[in-house]
Amino acid sequence: MIGVIARFSARVSNEVSQQSSDHLPPMSAHPPARVEFETIPRNKVYQEVAKQLERRITEELKPGDLLPPERELVQMLGVSRGSVRDAIRTLELMGLLEPRQGIGTVVRDPATAPANPLAAALLEQQKTVEELLDVRKMIEPPLARRAALHASPDELADMEQILLRQEAKVRRGELAIDEDSEFHYAIALASDNSVVLKVVDILMDLLRETRERSLQVEGRPQKSLAGHRRILAALKRGDATAAEAEMRRHLQEIEKIVLQKL
Repeated sequence: MIGVIARFSARVSNEVSQQSSDHLPPMSAHPPARVEFETIPRNKVYQEVAKQLERRITEELKPGDLLPPERELVQMLGVSRGSVRDAIRTLELMGLLEPRQGIGTVVRDPATAPANPLAAALLEQQKTVEELLDVRKMIEPPLARRAALHASPDELADMEQILLRQEAKVRRGELAIDEDSEFHYAIALASDNSVVLKVVDILMDLLRETRERSLQVEGRPQKSLAGHRRILAALKRGDATAAEAEMRRHLQEIEKIVLQKL
């Protein structure tokens, strides 16, 4: 793999140091640390990002060093924004990083990390995914009901085109992650509520990597497509009750697969 050099800035104001004195020693001015990262293959998940960051933190960085911005880590490591966010959150739960409002993410003293932090972080990650899936079950079935009553012919045609693209990818053995997200986003769009549209967009982004892993389970892409087809059929009929029921069924089916992959 090609190494990538990251420049870490450790210059943070005295005011910030004083506010966090209980957790971190004062940060002195010193030349930026030079730390080498390795790009991570696309088939790796956020755990690999967390492992590499943890290794640099424990071996090369000092408490008080500032982690590069999220967008720079994405470029350095060659992974998605979601992977970087999940990795940083995992290391925060392990006590190795600390977010500073208006500053960024700061390295903490590894000696202050709790006992058995990895197990705690993994449990927290599973809990977070379960809660996000629960939110989807609260929001998306009623959205499907609204979409059945409000969707225009053009919006229904757009959904059909999305599923045709999804079907083509599934036949080629591809995951069709983008089409999976687009279909649910299109339903939110057809529900005619701009606020909930933003909520669904955030949920899709937060669950993207989890969906990517679950879509690799044998039969999962076909099951997802079949669920989408049932939902769209109900939407085309204008059957609000059936649309809501099919969305709930679809989410319950997917939830079982996702939680098995955690």
